[in-house]
Amino acid sequence: MPVPVPELGSYNYVEETKENLDWADLVTVDLSQLSTPEGKRAQADILISALKERGFFYVKNFNISQERVNKQFALGKAFYDLPQEEKDVFTVKGIERGNYNGYVNNKRIIEEKTGLRSQVEVYNIPKFNGDFEHHHPAIIDEHLQEVEEFSRSLHSEVLDPLFVLLALALQLPEDYFTNIHQYSLKSEDHLRYMKYNKFTPEQNKLIENWVHGHTDLGSFTLLFRQPVAALQIRYPSTNEWKWVKPQDATLTVNACDALQSLTAGYVKSTIHRVAVPPKDQQHVDRLGLLYFSRPHNDISLSTIQGSPVLQREGYTQNEFEASGNPVPTMEEWTFAKQKWQRTGYEKSDHKTAQILPGWKEKIYA
Repeated sequence: MPVPVPELGSYNYVEETKENLDWADLVTVDLSQLSTPEGKRAQADILISALKERGFFYVKNFNISQERVNKQFALGKAFYDLPQEEKDVFTVKGIERGNYNGYVNNKRIIEEKTGLRSQVEVYNIPKFNGDFEHHHPAIIDEHLQEVEEFSRSLHSEVLDPLFVLLALALQLPEDYFTNIHQYSLKSEDHLRYMKYNKFTPEQNKLIENWVHGHTDLGSFTLLFRQPVAALQIRYPSTNEWKWVKPQDATLTVNACDALQSLTAGYVKSTIHRVAVPPKDQQHVDRLGLLYFSRPHNDISLSTIQGSPVLQREGYTQNEFEASGNPVPTMEEWTFAKQKWQRTGYEKSDHKTAQILPGWKEKIYA
């Protein structure tokens, strides 16, 4: 007898914090301004300034309705509302090898003195381009076409325009980055529903951060607005930690490791963390909707040749090249870092472990 599929309800956002936090000063890229060369140039200037100085920025007018976004949040909530044994069926197989598509409930220790463990759950959905199998619980299967359309829209409506602007800023052909981020070709992109289960007030007093400082491993990460304040970024110039404020009708976007390697550090992969939320939001769970963009698996992370900007500014060698070690492909980099992130975190040398020849990863405060 078929198992009944839960009805997908609406998604209600919690109220924003009333606390006066030390918010980051982030700029906004407006994708409605790209219809003219002048508009493109202006937005490219805004983008590259943000990437060099902050690493994080907002994007508005990205042509995806709030109704579609709300539907994805509702799907994420419906998944996490399933009984634990149903979620466990979709646990990632091969996590020790760096695999990550599916469900992860990795109870790593986040507070060494007390032994408190993470309460973060993750569900990753890969591309719909024929390279990946799709096995999902019924609540997601029932809406899989919408999930695919949403994922593809993030490429065509958000990522492709951002990659065009980045190419313009580096004085490269407009299609330089879109050519290495084609949806039809194999890459480890994925849509993520991410739930930060709340701690008790007593536990929160013992915790410095729900997720320690880190960088993302791909090109751009897209984070949809959710009002529980917790995301903090570290300014590259001053090392100050700042809160990221939820902005209506925007995406929060950050640059990641692959772009830093491709530009030899001209674009910064910004360190960020998930702090304990303000007291007036500690009583609720925090649900995230994210998309992780990555170059094709076979792309070498060598410094881009042919950019007058990188040549002029002296960004001609990334850390692999400068050390004389082999430059990894995106696939090699992805699985090396994913393996490090998901396993071995209780070993004494994990915080500064070498994951590839010439590269030590680091966990930040």
